[in-house]
Amino acid sequence: MPKPIRVAVVGVGYLGRIHAKIYANMDNVELVAVVDADPSVAAGIAAKHNCRALTRTCGLESQIDAVSIAVPTSLHLAVARSFLEAGVPTLLEKPVAPSVAESAEIVELAKDNGALLQIGHLERFNAGVMKLAELAGSPRFIEVHRLGEFVERATDVDVVTDLMIHDIDIVLSLINSELTHISATGTRVITDHVDIANTRLEFDNGAVANVTASRVSRSQFRRIRVFSHDLYLGLNFSDQQLEQVKPGKIKSGGKFPELVHRNIEVTPQRPLNAELAHFIDCVAHNKQPLVSGDDGLLAVKVAQRVREKIAGSDFSRKPRRGAYQG
Repeated sequence: MPKPIRVAVVGVGYLGRIHAKIYANMDNVELVAVVDADPSVAAGIAAKHNCRALTRTCGLESQIDAVSIAVPTSLHLAVARSFLEAGVPTLLEKPVAPSVAESAEIVELAKDNGALLQIGHLERFNAGVMKLAELAGSPRFIEVHRLGEFVERATDVDVVTDLMIHDIDIVLSLINSELTHISATGTRVITDHVDIANTRLEFDNGAVANVTASRVSRSQFRRIRVFSHDLYLGLNFSDQQLEQVKPGKIKSGGKFPELVHRNIEVTPQRPLNAELAHFIDCVAHNKQPLVSGDDGLLAVKVAQRVREKIAGSDFSRKPRRGAYQG
């Protein structure tokens, strides 16, 4: 039997503790340690999974075969640096880093040291998204809505960084063409950052994507619609079920084909479980991950341009009393 892959999780807050739980239940993985700046948090998670509790990563690089990093985005570069310099395969939660410059530095560190780098764009491992990517062909128009109720987690960043970047990454993975134009608008509602935003992405091959993200909606609504030649696909992210519409046969005496509706059979899976299993498989067999460092960097670059477009709009600022006179 091959030796289990030794893994550590750095940052065991809301998401990192789920990483730790999943790794602890994998047959081919040994969860060596969890690391958190709060010693009581680290100790509590370590006790659940019978591993070491640490508050610092010093020296850990030589004791593991892979690492998951789920610390706040602002700390990604500082935490990932020593692991990447040591060539340790790294799963880094999205986004890569707060800025394009830091994101690029992380990606270059991985390349320079031959370290596998996977970025945690979770929705790519949604079973419905994976099936949609298989069937989509060459999309001409994509429309995505990611609307959710307000929660206090991640309010230190805007909705583009928090939510929309998921769909930016998906759109970029579906449209195999250079992005040529971005327009965007957004507004603050209850936080100090933009809480609802919309962007239009235009590509060199003529494809267009319209992406909306909100964290101040009354209820959750997460759906992507893809229009290709002679094909429509609609996916609900939550239940991972996929709808397809295609032209069928022309009825006798008719002029146009009828539209054939079909529900594509998709077996739902927990995206985070699938993501971590994929990461471990890449580590074990030296494979390239589905979401590479370059993929994550491109998503950060586009998200930054979206934020810049929004910042140039008056709507990104808090409304002035009496500003509208129409």
